[in-house]
Amino acid sequence: MTKILIIEDESRIASFVSRGLEAAGYETQTVEDGGEGLAAALHGDADLVLLDVGLPTMDGFEVLRALRAERNTIPVIMLTARSSTRDTVDGLDAGANDYVPKPFTFDELLARVRSRLRETALSPGVSITHGDVVLDVLARRATVGGREVELSTREFALAEQFLRNPGRVLSREVLLSRVWGLDFDPGSNVVDVYVRYLRGKLGAAHIITVRGAGYRWE
Repeated sequence: MTKILIIEDESRIASFVSRGLEAAGYETQTVEDGGEGLAAALHGDADLVLLDVGLPTMDGFEVLRALRAERNTIPVIMLTARSSTRDTVDGLDAGANDYVPKPFTFDELLARVRSRLRETALSPGVSITHGDVVLDVLARRATVGGREVELSTREFALAEQFLRNPGRVLSREVLLSRVWGLDFDPGSNVVDVYVRYLRGKLGAAHIITVRGAGYRWE
C-alpha cells in the first residue's frame, strides 16, 4: 500500500489530511516535529511527503534541503500559509515537487498527491540529448559540452520539458502546470526566473523567448 508521511504540527490539519488520505486508500504516518520528520523521511518507507513549512526544531525549508542534500528523491508537497511568490520559489528551489497554500480543499490536495505519485511511477530512465546538452534523467545529471552542470530539482525538470519538446513553443501556463503543478497565476514570474537560471547554466542561445507566447528550445 502506498504510504504518505505527513509532517505537520497543527493537529487539526494533520488529522483532517490523514483521515482523508486513508479513506482514499493510502497508508499515513504523522509527525509533528521537523527533525523527527526528516528522520522518518530518510529512514522510513514513505512514498511521498506532505511537508508543512512552520515546524518546531527545523522548519520545512530546512527539512527539505537536508533531505535533498542526502540525494533523497522522494516526492515532497509543501503545505504552508505563506503564499508569496518568493516563498513559492524558495520552496521549489529547495527541491519541492509541489506547493499547496493554506487553506486548501482536500480534493485539490488529493489530486496533487496522485499527480506526483504518477510522475514518480512513470519517470523514464533515459538520457535526452540536444546539441551539446545532455540530461541523464535517471541520475538527475546535466552536462554541457561534456562538462557537468549543477541544476536544482526545478531547473532540471524545466530543462527536461524543453529538451523533450525541441522547436515547440511552451507557454508559461503549460510550464507552470507540468513543472510546478500550479494553476496559472498571471502575476507570477516564477517561469521567467527559472528560464533565466537555465540560460545562465545551459547557454542563453538555447532558449528563445517567443513574445506573447512563451519559450522555445532551439
